[in-house]
Amino acid sequence: MKDRANEVKAAKRSSKATPADAEAEVLAKIAEFDDADRALAELVHTIVRTNAPQLTCRLWYGQPAYAKDGKVLCFFQPAAKFKTRYATLGFSDVAALDDGTMWPASYALTKLDAEDEKRIAELLKQAAR
Repeated sequence: MKDRANEVKAAKRSSKATPADAEAEVLAKIAEFDDADRALAELVHTIVRTNAPQLTCRLWYGQPAYAKDGKVLCFFQPAAKFKTRYATLGFSDVAALDDGTMWPASYALTKLDAEDEKRIAELLKQAAR
């Protein structure tokens, strides 16, 4: 919560921040992660920027996130920060992932292969519609 409060204060102070500044903040945060989380976060970041370039980068509760029209659409949670055995790629209610009356809103990540990368790309394209 402290991270989020600092983000809100920083946003109020620097309304002149550019998308490049926001992306630099996200990349700096990713660089702080341990090796396993950093590798996953860098790959997720690349997949997002390649397949949903209209999304803007930002920090959300101190973690990398990607927004559509100013609202967070998806986010990355490192395993080490949350003391879990897997990192998480999560989607907010902004994401257009509806599939009947029930669908997943987050995915556990331990490592990513080409098939996983393709699936994430498909999810992003669907979510960002």
